[in-house]
Amino acid sequence: SRYGPKMPLAVDSTAELIRCKVLDSSGRLKSHELILSYGLALVRFVNLITERKQKTASIPLRQLAREVDIPVWVVDLRHELTHGKLPRLALCRKGCDVVLEWLRKMYWNRQLGNNLCEEDEDEEEEQEEVEANADLDGDAWE
Repeated sequence: SRYGPKMPLAVDSTAELIRCKVLDSSGRLKSHELILSYGLALVRFVNLITERKQKTASIPLRQLAREVDIPVWVVDLRHELTHGKLPRLALCRKGCDVVLEWLRKMYWNRQLGNNLCEEDEDEEEEQEEVEANADLDGDAWE
């Protein structure tokens, strides 16, 4: 509330993604509605976070995402949500979880001063697991 209309992007994105998870757990929305809700939050996250890195020349979104350590498959998910056939709800949920973890590591831990060596080691193991699970074949998008 102290920021007024200039809310940090990470705070805004976290709020939207958490809102999606709360709506999902409520059981009140249909699958298609949840996909749209998660989709909007994920698209906004990728667009807003990478927008700051965009220079006057057009840089591919995948390259910008790599520069800020956003998994490439999240960018691909954003592309499908924006330009292709809507992905499965399970993939949107997974994208939300990965992005929330990214926000926790890259923003919230720094804000709260929780950058402990032990935690970083746990995060590296979790990231390796996320990357292993992110090897999506063509069937995963159906």
